[in-house]
Amino acid sequence: MIEIRIHGRGGQGAVIASEVLASAFFKEGKFVQAFPAFGVERRGAPVTAFTRVDEQPIRIRHFIYEPDHIIILDPTLIESTQVDGGLKENGWIVINTDKAPKSFGRFSRFRVATVDANRIAIENRLGSPTAPIVNTAILGAFAKITGMVTVDSIVEAMAEFVPVNKAGNAAAIKEAYGKATA
Repeated sequence: MIEIRIHGRGGQGAVIASEVLASAFFKEGKFVQAFPAFGVERRGAPVTAFTRVDEQPIRIRHFIYEPDHIIILDPTLIESTQVDGGLKENGWIVINTDKAPKSFGRFSRFRVATVDANRIAIENRLGSPTAPIVNTAILGAFAKITGMVTVDSIVEAMAEFVPVNKAGNAAAIKEAYGKATA
């Protein structure tokens, strides 16, 4: 079983990201689970969402404490939260940032990839310039870096979960796929 934990802030789309990712894996014949964990439910508050993927039915129902991979929608959470807590050796950390992966020495035990999902979201009119919605873009980067799911499945799944600007979201996914660096 592969377990993925997504860290973001309310309004960035972490919950939708977990659902889109699960749906993309499902389209590729996998069994999946996606669910959120909320603290205080308000815009800007930390949000964690989870996705499980397996070749067999998934019967467990609890938070993911030892993820295989982590996606970070807001890099400010790195300083205020232990986002890498429980991450398994050789796990990927995919971060929304304009910094290079080697800038994150704190994560030297893991594989780090980055993509400027904020810029991509703003250019594709996802959210606003002051509050870009980065969830779909970062999933494109996750697909590229891990090779676990295809970018086409991410785009197809996005169309089912995102009600507006499907063309902008599809473009953001594909651009992030092309620009993710490890």
